[in-house]
Amino acid sequence: MIYLDSNATTRVHPDVLAAMLPYLSDECYNPSSGYRAGRKVKAAVEAAREQVARLIGADAREIYFTGCGTEANNAVLYSLAGMCGENRRIVTSEIEHSAILRVCEHLAERGFVIDKVGVDAGGRLDLEAWDRAVNADGVAFATLMWANNETGIIQPVEEACGLARVAKVPFHTDAIQAVGKTVVNVDDVAVDFLSISGHKFHAPKGIGAVYVRSGLRFEPMLRGGGQESGFRSGTENVASIIGMGKAAEIMQEKLDADGHAGVGELRDYLESILMENLEGVEVNGAVEYRAANTLHLAFEHCEASGLLILLDEYGVACSAGSACMTGKQQPSHVQKAMGFSSERANSSLRMSLSIFTTKEEVEEAAKQIVRAVKKLRSVQGGGGVGPVVIYTE
Repeated sequence: MIYLDSNATTRVHPDVLAAMLPYLSDECYNPSSGYRAGRKVKAAVEAAREQVARLIGADAREIYFTGCGTEANNAVLYSLAGMCGENRRIVTSEIEHSAILRVCEHLAERGFVIDKVGVDAGGRLDLEAWDRAVNADGVAFATLMWANNETGIIQPVEEACGLARVAKVPFHTDAIQAVGKTVVNVDDVAVDFLSISGHKFHAPKGIGAVYVRSGLRFEPMLRGGGQESGFRSGTENVASIIGMGKAAEIMQEKLDADGHAGVGELRDYLESILMENLEGVEVNGAVEYRAANTLHLAFEHCEASGLLILLDEYGVACSAGSACMTGKQQPSHVQKAMGFSSERANSSLRMSLSIFTTKEEVEEAAKQIVRAVKKLRSVQGGGGVGPVVIYTE
């Protein structure tokens, strides 16, 4: 299978797996234990914390491990909501991940007002509207994703954060699709809180982290033994923490070397082949702001649901959008926010590469995508509506 769905999850790097294995066998000790073996494991956890901190330019004391990226987002938003006093307005964008939007919906049920700022046709935040929103009365906090999980469009986080700081509004960023894929530095972009997910950059699933700028308050969701300096009680997932630290180290080296230019070149190569061999193909989102690994295309008169069935048969794995929305039939809220018609939104595919993607895989994937599009158009016709069952050769 050719895997082009790395925004959904990534393959665990072999060096990450090797780093984890001792902590799944001989080094099985609880890092909170007082004896020597436990202290050794604790030291390994702290070394991993340093590795993750370096990836985003933070101090290790500002990094707290969580069970996943969704937990990281939830922990920050519920903490901020619990400390907001009389302020009951939350500013976010229309294109956030469900791990932000569902929390906002829940908080709305508790009396908060959610102000969703729109984006332009290229998928970038409307900064003028954002400025007005964060300067409204009673704003509790603002949250904006760093890079969109569907289109890969990098948001103007530095500008949005700056406007929030001027308005004295706490600022959080869901950087889950950005960390490890593009340069993220909390010294350059002075966010207050930032969420990370390990499995998006070749660490295992089930491990995330939150950056909390030094000196800021935080109310934990999980209380108990006081692990993670009281931020998140519960015995640490040691092996996955070690894996996330190693993955952070690997991705830091890749970013320092070429900023993932090699991945970007392969993404552009895939795009060029498809554009040259198919008519009616459009790029979704502003090309100059895309994360290096992400390609989001609309195929005219070609439903994405049918394409995915064919591509699965042809040995290519990609997606129509967020993995969290797979199986749901409504058009993507991200593309609707960009002003796309339902037809265009329902004819779009996301192809996301990784450091393991090869040129040969890109060429074969492009061949199969062209084959699938042509076949589907032949049975669906110009109206873009075809049979429920698609017969493959």
